Amino acid sequence: MDGFEANEGIILIAATNRPDVLDPALLRPGRFDRQVVVPNPDVNGREKILRVHMKDVPLASDVMVKTIARGTPGFSGADLANLVNEAALMAARKDRRMVTHRDFEDAKDKVMMGAERKSMAMNEEERRLTAYHEGGHAIVAMNVKMADPVHKATIVPRGQALGMVMQLPEGDRYSMKYQQMVDRIAIMAGGRVAEELIFGKENITSGASSDIQQASKLARRMVTQWGFSDILGTVAYGENEQEVFLGHSVARSQNVSEETARIIDSEVKRIVGAGWDEARQILTDKAADLETLAQALLEYETLSGQEIKDLLEKGVAPNRDESNFPNAGPSVSVPITPAPDSAPAEVQTVH
Repeated sequence: MDGFEANEGIILIAATNRPDVLDPALLRPGRFDRQVVVPNPDVNGREKILRVHMKDVPLASDVMVKTIARGTPGFSGADLANLVNEAALMAARKDRRMVTHRDFEDAKDKVMMGAERKSMAMNEEERRLTAYHEGGHAIVAMNVKMADPVHKATIVPRGQALGMVMQLPEGDRYSMKYQQMVDRIAIMAGGRVAEELIFGKENITSGASSDIQQASKLARRMVTQWGFSDILGTVAYGENEQEVFLGHSVARSQNVSEETARIIDSEVKRIVGAGWDEARQILTDKAADLETLAQALLEYETLSGQEIKDLLEKGVAPNRDESNFPNAGPSVSVPITPAPDSAPAEVQTVH
């Protein structure tokens, strides 16, 4: 980049996904004078990108772009294009001449959670365990103080999971409150606790492996990065320095003493344990709701958040009449969008 005069009219543009490994010489003054960060689009950006990719797709009248945009946080433009294409393929496989909102929901589930493993045959005992496990997650999520609304619960195997509960936040979020964190840990604990309460401690499964890992990771970050421990205080711990291009076991230095490491482990265990206790209390108090939801999951396999709410609050069973999902509708280049509402920052799933 040397040798150019300021008036030669040459503009050099470069892009990278790893700015942290660039040679500092490239970033010093006089080289690249402008650095433009291009993040993934927010909800408004996702809606506009979806409209562009939907322009040539025949859409049914029930397609709601804002709802789809809300449910796809973190998606890039390429991800959204893939979503629209996947929805169109699903409609084509069902011989539909229009792509419905249900096709987009199914496509989103496939992209985010993996394809349904229809060939996987679970025996009745495994289905019951999975139903109560996912029911535990959902019941806790609906009863803690600050949790995102439950969007969907399913016991249909997808990817590596035998079932999952998806939560859909109501607004863009750029930070997380302490209460939201501890409630999140309680939700993660709900599956394992439900298994223990219903089937006994000797019959709990390994299905909570991912939940335990996520809860431990969140609690550790609360203690070491975000200052949520009265004992350790508002100090950052455990920031390891290591050579970027080498493995994690090479050129690594640890700046936490053994005594501090023991305190960190103790605090992590305390926070996670409190989440487990809260989940146990909720599921003990809401045992009837857990039983109702688990039986509904066994019968219907997949329930939306609204269906779960209607079932528990009004006793209204889900309606699986296919007429509720029209196969066709008027073709529109830009789908009808409901009144503006808030949009989420991230979708949370627990397995």
